Amino acid sequence: MTDRERLRGVAVAAMREHGLEPEIPPDAESQADRLRAAPRTADEPIRDLRDRLWCSIDNDDSRDLDQLSVAGPPQPDGSVALLVAIADVDVAVPPASPIDRHAAVNTTSVYTPAIIFPMLPERLSTDLTSLADRQDRLSIVVEYVVAADGSVGRSDVYGALVHNYAKLAYNGVDEWLAGRGPLPAAAAATRGMDEQLRIQDGAAQLLDRRRHEHGALEFATEEIDHVFDGDTLREVRPRAPNRAKSLIENLMIAANGVTARFLDARRFPSLRRVVRSPERWERIRALAAAAGETLPASPDAIALSAFLAGRRRAQPDTFADLSRAVIRLLGPGEYVVDPPGVEPPGHFGLAVRDYTHSTAPNRRYPDLITQRLLKAALAGRRAPYAIDELERLAAHCTRQEDAANKVERQVRKSAAALVIAPRIGERFEAIVTGASPKGTFVRVAQPPIEGKLVAGEKGLDVGDRVAVRLSHVDVDRGFIDFVSVTM
Repeated sequence: MTDRERLRGVAVAAMREHGLEPEIPPDAESQADRLRAAPRTADEPIRDLRDRLWCSIDNDDSRDLDQLSVAGPPQPDGSVALLVAIADVDVAVPPASPIDRHAAVNTTSVYTPAIIFPMLPERLSTDLTSLADRQDRLSIVVEYVVAADGSVGRSDVYGALVHNYAKLAYNGVDEWLAGRGPLPAAAAATRGMDEQLRIQDGAAQLLDRRRHEHGALEFATEEIDHVFDGDTLREVRPRAPNRAKSLIENLMIAANGVTARFLDARRFPSLRRVVRSPERWERIRALAAAAGETLPASPDAIALSAFLAGRRRAQPDTFADLSRAVIRLLGPGEYVVDPPGVEPPGHFGLAVRDYTHSTAPNRRYPDLITQRLLKAALAGRRAPYAIDELERLAAHCTRQEDAANKVERQVRKSAAALVIAPRIGERFEAIVTGASPKGTFVRVAQPPIEGKLVAGEKGLDVGDRVAVRLSHVDVDRGFIDFVSVTM
C-alpha cells in the first residue's frame, strides 16, 4: 500500500467516525449530471460586468474558484473602489435538493494531504458554479470603497455576470509582487492586469494596516505543505508567508463585513462568524510577562496585537511558537445568529464588529446560507430562513466545522507520523501547545510536528518549552508520542 492510499484510508475512516459523509450521494451526483451548462438567469437583477478585468488568485491546483476581484483606478483622494465577485452557487443548488441535503450534512469541504472531500459535486464546484478561467458566470458582487486611511466607505451588493480573465496562483503572484519572479503568464496575457494587481495589493495593504491599528492579531502561519514524490510522502514543511494570500484575505474580510452590514440595513438576519473574548486571557498575560511585557487585566485586542507585533520583530525565530500558543488560548470560532437590530458580538482576532462568512459558497455551507439571504434581499423577497432555523443551522455548522477540523488534524498527524517514524528515540526541543484533562500536547519546529507528551507532563502549561524524546508513533491512528527528557 502506498503512502497516499494509506492516508486516504485514514481520511475516509476519520470522516465516518466524526459524522461526516466521505462520498457524494448518488442522488446528488445525478442532480449535478442533469445540469448541462452554467446557469445564466437569476431572480435578482443582474448587471453585465464582463468588461471589467476580473481575476482569480487561489492555490496552484484549485479549480473550485469562489471569488474574483477587480479594482477601479485610484482617485485623487487616495481612495480605491474594490469589487469582489462571489460565485452564485444558490442558482444551481435549490434548498432541500439532494445536493443541498448533502452539503448541509458536512457543511464544508474537507482538505487532507491525500484526498479532498468536496462539499459539492465536482461538476458544480470545479466547473458550473466555479468562477472558472475564461468563462462567463453569475455572481454576487460586493463593491466597496477603500479610503486612503484603510477605512471602508460607500458599499453595495448586487448580482452580476462576470468573466475571469486570468486564473492566477498565490505563489506566482507573491513572487512577482515581491520582485522575486516574473509576472505570471496568465496575467501577462491580459493587457492591464499587472496594474490591476498592483492596485489591489495597495488597497489590501491599506485595509490590513487599518485592521491592525484597531487590534487585528497577526500570527505566524500554521499551514503545512505535504510533499509527495508520486504516491510516497517525502516531507512535511511549514508554508511560508505569502503576500498574494494576504491580499485576498484582506479583500475578503472587508467583503464579509460589507455583506453583514448590507443584511442588517435591510432588516435581514445573518449568520455571524465570531471569536469571543479569549477563554484564557490570564495565561496569555503570563506569556507576555515571561517576555518582559505587561498586558491589561481585561482582554484587549489592541494591546495583544501590539505585543505580538513586538515579539515578531524581537524574536522572529520563535514567533511561530508564540503564535500557536496564543491561538490555542484564544479559543475556537463559532457561528451565531445576528437578528436585525441587535448589536453583533464581533470577531476578537480580526478586530471587526461585523463579520460573516459569504465568500466561499462552493466550500462552506454558511456562505451558501448567507448567499440565499442576500439574494432574497436583492430580489425583494422575505428572508428564506426563520430565526430559530438559523440558530439550529449555526449550531450545526459549528459542530460540523469542528468535526472537519478534527479530520484534517488527524490525517495531518498520520502524515507526520509516516515521515517521523524512522526517528524514534531522537531528542527534540518542543513547546507546549495544549494542556487539559485530555492530555498535554507539544509541537516540534523541525520538522513541524505535534504530538502528545505521555510522560513528564506534570506542571506544564501552554507556551512552556520542554526537551522531549520521540517514543512511539501509530500512523493509522495519527498518534505521535513524546516523553520529557528531563523527567
